[in-house]
Order: sequence, then C-alpha cells, then structure tokens
Amino acid sequence: MASTRRRFLQTAALASLAAKLPAAQPVLGMIFPPADNPVPPEATLLYPSGITFLAEGLAFSGMTIEGYEEALPRLVPAALKLKQRGATAISIMGTSITFYKGAAFNQELIDRVQQATGLPTTSMSTGIVDGLKVAGAKRVAVATAYTDEVNATLERFLKESGFQVAAIKGLNLLRATGVTEQQVMDISLAAFAAAPQADALLVSCGGLKTIHLLTPLETQCKVPVVSSTPHALMNAVRLLGISPRVQGFGTVLAKS
Repeated sequence: MASTRRRFLQTAALASLAAKLPAAQPVLGMIFPPADNPVPPEATLLYPSGITFLAEGLAFSGMTIEGYEEALPRLVPAALKLKQRGATAISIMGTSITFYKGAAFNQELIDRVQQATGLPTTSMSTGIVDGLKVAGAKRVAVATAYTDEVNATLERFLKESGFQVAAIKGLNLLRATGVTEQQVMDISLAAFAAAPQADALLVSCGGLKTIHLLTPLETQCKVPVVSSTPHALMNAVRLLGISPRVQGFGTVLAKS
C-alpha cells in the first residue's frame, strides 16, 4: 500500500511539474531549391521570437523546367529530415518549383509532403496566392527573376488561381544571386508601368530580397505589394497557430 501511494505521489508530482513547464516553441521547417540556403533573414526580422526556423535544400541546378524536374525527387526526403529535426509544420519555399506545372500540381506537392510527414504543409506559391487574396487583388502586375519560359508558367498558375495578369516582366535569370534591391525596384516599377489598371503588384522569386522594398513600392505604385519570401512566411506562420500580422512591411502583412 505504501509503495503504491509513493508511486501515486511521484506521478502526481511529475504531472504538476510538466504542467508548469513552458510549451515547446513551434518549429517551421522550410525546403529551399538551393542546396545550402540558410534560414532567410526575413524570417527572424518578421518573427523575431516564438518560432524556431529550420532549412533544408534540394540542390537544384537552376530556374529551368529541367532543373525543377531533377530536384523534385529530393522533396519528400528533405521534408522527412526536417521532421526528424523537430519541425512541427513545413513550407516548400520555392515559388517557381511549386507553380511551374500549375495550381493542381502545387497542391499535389503539398499533399505529398503532408502525407509523408504527417505535418501541416504549405508552399511559397500558396503564400503568394494567400497574399494576393489578403490584398483583394484581381488584376495583377508581375515582376520576376525568371526567363520568359518560366514566366509563362507563372502566368498560367495565377490565372488558375483566380487572378488576371495585366503585365509580367522578368530579369531572365537562371539563379537569383547577386541581384540588387535597385534591380528589383526597377523591374517592379517597369512591370507596374506596363499595367496601369493593375490593383496589386506581385514580385515573384524567393531569391529576390524585397522585405525593405514593400513599403517604398506601395508608396510609388499606390497598390498593395506581395512578394515571395515575406508572404510565404506570412502564410506558413498561420500553420503554427500564430498570427502572422506584422506592422512596417507593407499593407498586406499589416492586415493579414
């Protein structure tokens, strides 16, 4: 009887201690096309506390159809690595690698990862759609890092997702490395100038640094601006049960 009582008291004490411990911090696992892509600085700039960020890469050869096809077999293994490292949700953080075969294929990739890991999953392409919906966009001007071939697949994806593409202009790059903020600003303004009736501007490519351009672009264009990395993070944070709303980085994040 005494032994049973001691076990009962020990169990009760452990349960009481566990109840007082802080809950584990949610962990967002991110899968990037490049092999060694670190956690982007935008993640901790927008969400400096309360979330742990992890990164895995696919080692793709470039922003071409062939590059995407070669890299995608490594998607699920990368997701499983993130789960082993403690991820509680996953985002496939490549825009073109998730939109290049259309909206249904983007969802198929999300489903593959979710079924393999059992974790809530989203993608960067879903993030830009989420951002455009928050913006109330219908007719969009689009600036990208991509070639005309990849731009054509983005235009199809956006149309399938319910948006009109008023104009689309790209930097014709195979890799978005070494691109300056001024280059991003210039291609964005050129795309918007070609679509005076656009009600939103989309800047697509996770490799383009746009976080500090969102407000200046909105000031010049007078419309909401959505961009791959910031709004993919906004979308992914929702999976963690955390409000993604952030002030100071454009109207979309401010009201998300």
